[in-house]
Amino acid sequence: MSSTSQVITCKAAICWGLGKPVTVEEIQVDPPKATEVRVKMLCASVCHTDLSSIQGFPHANFPMALGHEGVGVVESVGDQVKNLKEGDMIIPTYIGECQECENCVSGKTNLCLTYPIRVTGLMPDSTSRMSIRGQRLHHVLSCATWSEYMVTDANYLLKVDSSIDPAHASFISCGFSTGFGAAWKEAKVESGSSVAVFGLGAVGLGAISGAKMMGATRIIGIDKNEMKREKGEAFGMTEFINPGDSVKSVSQLVKDVSGGMGVDYSFECTGVAPLLTESVEATKVGTGKTIAIGSGTEPIVPFGLAAILYGRTLKGSVFGGLKAISDLSIVANKCQKKEFPLQELFTHEVPLEDINKAFELLKQPNCVKVVIKM
Repeated sequence: MSSTSQVITCKAAICWGLGKPVTVEEIQVDPPKATEVRVKMLCASVCHTDLSSIQGFPHANFPMALGHEGVGVVESVGDQVKNLKEGDMIIPTYIGECQECENCVSGKTNLCLTYPIRVTGLMPDSTSRMSIRGQRLHHVLSCATWSEYMVTDANYLLKVDSSIDPAHASFISCGFSTGFGAAWKEAKVESGSSVAVFGLGAVGLGAISGAKMMGATRIIGIDKNEMKREKGEAFGMTEFINPGDSVKSVSQLVKDVSGGMGVDYSFECTGVAPLLTESVEATKVGTGKTIAIGSGTEPIVPFGLAAILYGRTLKGSVFGGLKAISDLSIVANKCQKKEFPLQELFTHEVPLEDINKAFELLKQPNCVKVVIKM
């Protein structure tokens, strides 16, 4: 029996239930089935969605093997997998792209109907290849990157060039690309326009980068953390607002620095409920467009109806409107060519065994992304 057909025992970060601590334990990872790939993870990173997953969003199926950002190398493939082989470097995605379904051919959305977002924590066949002491493990979405090995369906992986920086590849597997895509594909920011970005984490910095690429001339970054000013400027921000410096509403502060009218586009990247209305109010009456990217843990949030009654538009977005193959491959190519200053995101690193230290680091004002070394 070859090693690729055997169960692998390895370490992974596990959460056993809502409010339970995250522990690093030995798990078992089965060989891949026909359309699946087993991956040896090189490194992973922490996204705020990972914190939400511990709190039961997008699902509360436990025990859960955590993590959805990362980069790895193909260890073995199922017999029906034709586009990947052992040794290929990959990044996971949580949506697929069949290029044939109604949504894929529409040119209007990245939400593939054939390979949709997995919100059950299981493989497409409703089973799992990961277990702990005989008990089935769930993923956050399509995979579990805070594990030395994982199995995912081949349709939720993108092959990347082996020369790509592993940490940077991990960053583009979710957070940064989500913001970048929101400006590029979802809002389709016009050259010469004005933009406001709420929250300057990896997603917000991605939105700034995307707006800059699209030719926006005024890019306003908004964050309560003064240390994010320098980060925003590195990605192309032209002005910075710290809401803590004023008693005015955030939307009014944006209008004050944009000639009183507001901006053409805004990107809400925090998931903080009151900022949804503020981000819409910060745009121009009649023509302003807001993209909601940040996901909080509240399923229903209050919203000021008057904000959109005046002709503004609010649009939701998943993965910034990026298609998992045709668009993300372009982002990966730019990443490989170092067209983004992604080193500015890399502020901390911890080994997998110290995963709980990563949660503490996220609370530090100088933290943007924590890389997890396997």
